[in-house]
Amino acid sequence: MQFQVPQFIEIEDKVFGPLTIKQFLYLAGGAGLSYLLYALLPSYVSYILILLIMGFALALAFYKVNGKAFILVVEAAFNYVFSKKLYIWKKQDKQIEKKEELASEEPVLYVPKLSDSKLKDLAWSLDVNEKTSGTIYSKDTKTLGRRETN
Repeated sequence: MQFQVPQFIEIEDKVFGPLTIKQFLYLAGGAGLSYLLYALLPSYVSYILILLIMGFALALAFYKVNGKAFILVVEAAFNYVFSKKLYIWKKQDKQIEKKEELASEEPVLYVPKLSDSKLKDLAWSLDVNEKTSGTIYSKDTKTLGRRETN
């Protein structure tokens, strides 16, 4: 049994001559708003606003940015402008310590506090204690005691 698979499903149907329904509605809305401005405002003010509105309507109907409709770019711009933003970076001046002060202090081991599990934290602390205290923990699973090194 054969089935017909639709081709070109991403292309919109031309309803009003060479225009799709979206293009027609953008142009009709721009023309209607332009007519209202022409009828209600003085001519020198209305001409400037009519040019802006018809330019925006033409951009909505025909202009594409990187292959995407202009309305999607306008929507992304509004979302960016009116959404909350999180700024993380904050510059802080660091003071450089003198080498003599660092040499007089005891060496400090860095132990990370963030890990995937408590088991890894325990393994890390055992490795650090093993290196610093001179004790070796038995790797035998039957005896959990520790033995001292000579």
